[in-house]
Amino acid sequence: MGTDAAADRPPVAGAAPRLLLGPVLRHVDETSATVWVETDRPCAVELRAAGREVREVTWGVHGHHYALLVLTGLPPASEHGYEVLLDGDVAWPEPGTRFPPSVIRTVRPDASLRLAFGSCRRCAPDDGRGRRTFGVDALAGLAERMAVTPHGEWPDALFLAGDQIYADDPSPELRKRLRQVHRGGARAVRGEVRNYEEYTWLYLESWTPEPVRWLLSTVPSAMILDDHDLRDDWNSSLSWREWATLQEWWPGRVTGAFASYWVYQHLGNLSPAELAEDAVFAAVRAAPDDDARTELLDTFARRSDAEPTSARWSYYRDFGTQDHRIRLVVVDCRCSRRLDPARRAMVDDVEWRWVLDQARVANLDHLLLGTTLPVLLPHGIHDVQGWNEAVTSRRAWGPLVARAGEWLRRVMDLEHWAAFRDSLDRMAGLLTDVAGTTDPPASVLILSGDIHCSYTARARLPSPPPRRRRCTS
Repeated sequence: MGTDAAADRPPVAGAAPRLLLGPVLRHVDETSATVWVETDRPCAVELRAAGREVREVTWGVHGHHYALLVLTGLPPASEHGYEVLLDGDVAWPEPGTRFPPSVIRTVRPDASLRLAFGSCRRCAPDDGRGRRTFGVDALAGLAERMAVTPHGEWPDALFLAGDQIYADDPSPELRKRLRQVHRGGARAVRGEVRNYEEYTWLYLESWTPEPVRWLLSTVPSAMILDDHDLRDDWNSSLSWREWATLQEWWPGRVTGAFASYWVYQHLGNLSPAELAEDAVFAAVRAAPDDDARTELLDTFARRSDAEPTSARWSYYRDFGTQDHRIRLVVVDCRCSRRLDPARRAMVDDVEWRWVLDQARVANLDHLLLGTTLPVLLPHGIHDVQGWNEAVTSRRAWGPLVARAGEWLRRVMDLEHWAAFRDSLDRMAGLLTDVAGTTDPPASVLILSGDIHCSYTARARLPSPPPRRRRCTS
């Protein structure tokens, strides 16, 4: 699964523009759909479906060119094939593909949802060695199954719950390329990504395999970042952050991480109304040239890291209608952490108030909470993380053990919700509040990733909800 060598070559003067990445189908509701693309040069991009069309001119940052097209006026509960045109020529669907036409399926006006989710996707060659090391690519496997099954059995949406790229542990092919570029500097990070340009190599490698590209073009996706989008153990503790910010590679890495995440993942999470109100998106679009856009975006990225409350990466997405509504609330539990051991929190107060406002709304048939790190852990792991929190934050066994506990926290990756006890209690309180309303959802599900295995767990609340609706999904 290497990068497309042709994508690294500069565009030929006079040649037709082409798609480098995408189309990626992102936010879809009852009557609108958002499609993201990256092209190899500035051009006009058109999206056509159901007799409707929208046209946008690409905008550029760091020498790359993007468009985010919002097609409105689509019929509810409908399905339509679509085309993407660059400067008037059809660029998608590509000729000769073995996959069915990409389609836009608008949200159904009922309380049912088929949602696929997963995390921690490493790129590797699709050969025997790659499969033995990392297993079969789940996204490619899903695409292959969808290609031969009726559309009614397809997922309605896809939630990518973190670590969709590995900036600190890329594929062997990309690691070799990075080492050739990074002949100077710290030896430990020569095979890791350092800036925006190199982040684009990760996305190119991850999103171009034919099955994955088709899947992302036809299933609406929601995404959130986690530690490997920047580096393993990112914001796991204050001591980790104090160490990392002193490294010479940190400024370029963190700027490239946030800027590329905003472009490749975050923008597509937003609804058309939220995009229209997003001040950074408006400023980038209004900037006079690519250099100004790049400086604006990099400034925003640096501030996002230095002042976590300046940006909100959490978001929600509604499925169904006002009468039959399913809400997915995706909680950023990585960027907005509070790391002071005396008052540690997975989510800072500003972000948590927003989560409460979105999760405690009325008239929900089902509530889904997406968080990259598990809330409910197997008992032994939960207890170890809770013990670590007690000896480090509460200093239950004194300052000497507290220092040893901080070291152990980093070595053993003790950074899940159980290791942030106040935040775990807050989450339990949220679940109790939602279940205890006079008209609670039929179900509340927490979807997580990170731990490289699959399991289900049930939370038993202090008292049962007053009534339960019939579960329809």
